[in-house]
Amino acid sequence: MNFTVINRDLQVGDIHIIAVTSSAVFLIGDADIINAASAFDTPPEALIIGPLVPLTPQG
Repeated sequence: MNFTVINRDLQVGDIHIIAVTSSAVFLIGDADIINAASAFDTPPEALIIGPLVPLTPQG
């Protein structure tokens, strides 16, 4: 299979983000390498899962 990528100019206008998750990547454009790491040292019984808190609107 041959796959050809032609990179052109990218123009981004307004972006409206309502919420993000605890593990999220928001990317516009190119990235050669994305490294992600995580550490969790809290015991499971201490974890409280509740409703998501939305981002505050920027008026």
